[in-house]
Amino acid sequence: MSEEMLSVEQVAERLGLHVRTVRGYIRAGRLRAVRIGKQYRIARADLDALTGRPAPAGGGAAVEVSSILQIDGVDRAAADRLATLVLATANTNHQPAHPLRIQTVHDEERNRMKIVILGGASATADVLRLVDAVLDGDNGLLTGEAGGA
Repeated sequence: MSEEMLSVEQVAERLGLHVRTVRGYIRAGRLRAVRIGKQYRIARADLDALTGRPAPAGGGAAVEVSSILQIDGVDRAAADRLATLVLATANTNHQPAHPLRIQTVHDEERNRMKIVILGGASATADVLRLVDAVLDGDNGLLTGEAGGA
């Protein structure tokens, strides 16, 4: 476990801040640090967490996909069923490091539904395939005939 440890002076220089400001961040709890003797040492991961640039796990690039689906000709009941299905998919996503976030909106005046998806590439692709299968399939989900009605 050979993580790079930085001094307060190195952190101040990298962030373009005064040394006292960095020490203030440490005392206020905004920046985690380890005290060694009379000096603080800051782990690279803690500095990245402060600046909002967490290091990607495994050294690979972090990927997040933003998608907006617009579906026309969807009434309120069908929109509710589709939203439940899509949100259930998001809730069963088992990647805590890359959560899948989904929001749905229905415009009753235009019979239009929008689905906003934020997440990893593979999880987003899975949701898009699901929506495509529901819309292209003759499964009765959008017409309210699902379940043998």
